[in-house]
Amino acid sequence: MSLRVGINPLTWSNDDMPALGADIPLEQCLREGRNAGYAGFELGHKFPRDSAVLAPLLARHNLALVSGWYSLRLLQRSVAREIAAVQPHLRLLREMGCAVMVCAEVSHCIHGERHRPLSERPVLDERQWSAFAERLSAFASYLTDEGLTLAYHHHMGTVIETDDEVRRLMAMTGPEVGLLLDTGHLTYAGGDPARLADDFRQRVVHLHCKDVRQPVLMRALDGDWSFLEAVLAGVFTVPGDGCVDFGAVLDALPTSYNGWVVVEAEQDPAIADPPLYAQMGYRHLAQLLKQRPLAFEERT
Repeated sequence: MSLRVGINPLTWSNDDMPALGADIPLEQCLREGRNAGYAGFELGHKFPRDSAVLAPLLARHNLALVSGWYSLRLLQRSVAREIAAVQPHLRLLREMGCAVMVCAEVSHCIHGERHRPLSERPVLDERQWSAFAERLSAFASYLTDEGLTLAYHHHMGTVIETDDEVRRLMAMTGPEVGLLLDTGHLTYAGGDPARLADDFRQRVVHLHCKDVRQPVLMRALDGDWSFLEAVLAGVFTVPGDGCVDFGAVLDALPTSYNGWVVVEAEQDPAIADPPLYAQMGYRHLAQLLKQRPLAFEERT
């Protein structure tokens, strides 16, 4: 299977701040994404969660469902309870032909709280690390048996945020726990996306391509802003419009990589015109991919 380029609907609307882009219909989002060249979309809060409704909706735009975020609470509940909770989401992704499930631990997270500085985010102690890794591995093994690979999403404001935390999580779990490498979140947290991709090239199963506006990031770090305040100030943008070296990230992927490469950039659509930025992100990634031995076939 060829590598495919998708997009997250955050360019048009925001799950953590639903007021952003609230007036933009889902059909417009899908149409503009397809016109920009994308092969698929990740889920957002405007998407129907019934495959009988979602499948024909996406088919009208010749789009696939890439995957969808699932909020883990393994620090607060057992693996058995997590498995019970995931069933509707698992069923939807499986019926839509998805290969990975995007997962992030959200217990005590603060990324959705506009007035909580990121310095107040939760941090695991030694006992919690052990329990979390064990439960995450068991949950990931269950997903594998159900035909999906867990793609762990490190995220600002959560318990797995920094480069060191991602590396520790990978060391404490096996290959059943795949890595979703998010270039924007790792850069925000002070890491190097290309180096992490190279070090865990066989564990990367999903790639979120967010660029970072360095001047905004510096102000956010100096001021200990909340995650949402940084988003509203424009810390993130599409590939090619910031400081992330996406060529180096793509070079670090194995040539056999056949997952999704997903443009994801939380911005205010009233400021960053969605179709314009969607096109910018796609063009930049497509140009880079065509220069590399990765199996990418551009859509027409």
